[in-house]
Amino acid sequence: MSPLDPQDSTVAVNPVTEAGRMAPKEYDAVLLASFGGPEGQDDVIPFLRNVTRGRGIPDERLEEVSHHYRANGGISPINQQNRELKAALEAELAARGIDMPVLWGNRNWDPYIPQTLQDAYDAGHRKLLMITTSAYSCYSSCRQYREDVGMALTETGLDGRLEVDKVRQYFDHPGFVEPFVEGTAAGIADVRAQLAAAGSPDAPLHVIFATHSIPTRDADAAGKSPEEPREFTEGSAYVAQHLATGAEVMRRVEEESGLSAPWSLVYQSRSGAPHVPWLEPDINDAIEELSQQGVRGVVIVPLGFVSDHMEVVWDLDTEALETCANLGLAATRVPTPGTHRRFVNGLVDLICERTVANNVAERPAATGLGPWYDVCRPGCCENFRGEKPTIAGADTTVGTGHDPYPSSKQAAK
Repeated sequence: MSPLDPQDSTVAVNPVTEAGRMAPKEYDAVLLASFGGPEGQDDVIPFLRNVTRGRGIPDERLEEVSHHYRANGGISPINQQNRELKAALEAELAARGIDMPVLWGNRNWDPYIPQTLQDAYDAGHRKLLMITTSAYSCYSSCRQYREDVGMALTETGLDGRLEVDKVRQYFDHPGFVEPFVEGTAAGIADVRAQLAAAGSPDAPLHVIFATHSIPTRDADAAGKSPEEPREFTEGSAYVAQHLATGAEVMRRVEEESGLSAPWSLVYQSRSGAPHVPWLEPDINDAIEELSQQGVRGVVIVPLGFVSDHMEVVWDLDTEALETCANLGLAATRVPTPGTHRRFVNGLVDLICERTVANNVAERPAATGLGPWYDVCRPGCCENFRGEKPTIAGADTTVGTGHDPYPSSKQAAK
């Protein structure tokens, strides 16, 4: 079976997924964990120092790469997005009668994860369930958050006193997929209308699914483990998950609206040393190539992103749409899930998968790759800079409470 086949998801139990399932627990709070961002011009360089900590990058170089923050008043939209998401989650939990406060902690800016964990403990919380604002599997999207919490538990002295687990990566959860189905259908209709207004109603258009580029070494390690028997034709879980989700979005768009278009996966927001290979093609290079091939309209879908943060409002809304305008292409950018009702409901469903009092046994997944793991496999999404304390994995080194991880052979029995 192809991992891109949307019909694979409910045909048979994936034994490796079952091996990574954690029994429901009595969590007493939700931890919303995110990247963080500056909230004023004075915050920009200190924020970038946090992001690049340990790499020896001088402030002069950081200033050179700060232009997209500077152009937006030194403010990243991600913090306000998270405030709104936090409020929406709290409202949905309350509407379902679930008494779990939502706490918010960031990797790189206030409120920082260590202080959030300390505040949680001081308030009497002992079991937290973490949701991150990253849907896919790779080091920066999953394992690094697990390390962030592991390091925070160690630094605060809360190891063994505060338990933190994590919901599964939700790249193919219907709550994440369906806002993109809605947005992509609207985007195709919008670009088709732009082309009609220009006198070319039947001109070729193309759907571009955009996600954050990562080093190819990290991509190759995504979802890989000695306990992972699956092979990905695309080379890694990170690429396979995006392609599978994109295929499902386009299938649903055609099924529900009758609209269709060729599509492809592209990458954006590359950073780091030029000699280090990253996933390609870059979105702007892809747009230029599509134009040369005769495409006259482009629908940009930020498939790799949860909200309209800086990589979306700058790299897509500014640079990619400017490339389209320079080439004379009709174009639109589809919204991210943000606080879409279906997305918020889906995140609360993910919480309910893991709680005792409100447990739901069904674990929906829109592709054959899911549902993904509650407990990550040993060494999954390896950190090539060295091991750090982690939570929510078979190789957990701090925290308490994760179930022993059975081997795939045991799970298949």
